[in-house]
Amino acid sequence: MRYIRMPIEVESPEEYGYGNIRYNLSESSIADQSLSTLGLTVPNLTLLYAEHRGNRRLRELIVAEQPELGADDVLITGGAATALFIVSTSLLSASDHLVVVRPNYATNLETPRAIGCSISFIDLKFETGFGLDFEALAAAITPRTRLVSVTCPHNPSGVMFTAEELQRLVELTKANGCYLLVDETYRDLSFDGPLPQAASLGSHVISVSSLSKAYGIPGIRIGWLITRDPKLQETFLAAKEQISICGSVIDEWVAEQVLAGRAGFLEPTLVEMRKRRQLVSEWIAQEPLLEWVPPRGGVVCFPRMKAEPRGGTAAFYRRLLESHGTYVGPGHWFEMSDLHFRLGYGWPTRGELEAGLVGISEALR
Repeated sequence: MRYIRMPIEVESPEEYGYGNIRYNLSESSIADQSLSTLGLTVPNLTLLYAEHRGNRRLRELIVAEQPELGADDVLITGGAATALFIVSTSLLSASDHLVVVRPNYATNLETPRAIGCSISFIDLKFETGFGLDFEALAAAITPRTRLVSVTCPHNPSGVMFTAEELQRLVELTKANGCYLLVDETYRDLSFDGPLPQAASLGSHVISVSSLSKAYGIPGIRIGWLITRDPKLQETFLAAKEQISICGSVIDEWVAEQVLAGRAGFLEPTLVEMRKRRQLVSEWIAQEPLLEWVPPRGGVVCFPRMKAEPRGGTAAFYRRLLESHGTYVGPGHWFEMSDLHFRLGYGWPTRGELEAGLVGISEALR
């Protein structure tokens, strides 16, 4: 495999330096939590080799609201990024074909490229509300297609499939004998209620998620993949064992406590994120230089400039950071025009969000 660093990582706030940014609107999660904000004190855990599949109670909690799924369908991984890496390296080779929806989280694009498989991109368009073109998707599938990869809620736009669209995807991929990967990292932050965990809809469907975005705890590196196919799950377990053997006892303990209190955490979070989405909506409505597709889930959106800003997009992003202290995710992070930018409204304080929005408006001019 040939690895190349992804722009979204090279230009990330942690690489640039958080201290160099006043208003960080580039993040794709809610605010980072701490042990104290979660009300947790780590006990005197034995730091042994943990269960390779992951803590069983944690796996039960992940699928607790989905009766079609059980703990044995879940594999705990080092964040969703590791889950996606496992899926790609287990299912794809240089002789295989992948169909992937774009824009997308960079790992869903770069790992298959490193493998060297053939890739067909289904590009979502602003003009159609970032909706999936099912006819184009069906036409892209060939007898060599091994995997179809989508995200829902979508990163970076925040749009979502309807339940009918998700079912249509499940049926289309089953009819063509290929796997369906659904990156559902933002599922718990669906404003009108979550869709079923995709893996519950078919044994050829793989769900991937984590606690990084909706719960604000990327530092514990807990993600998972779900499949009802025992043979496939055994392959994924073999991959995990060769990468890391097992997960961290401490990380899995924290994750278990958080998911045990899931409702109490998510309910106020959703209330606050709806208010922030409304704040951004009102700003967009009075900003004649921008347009957007309103998000239905997650904590990010993907506005578009209606025209080239003064001096061009590079000058705009430089002005935005150097003169207004504000950082957003430019479109090239997602292989899109830099007239687009990802705006994260869940991570900063509300005051920082408001100040950053003012900075964007001023930098546009």
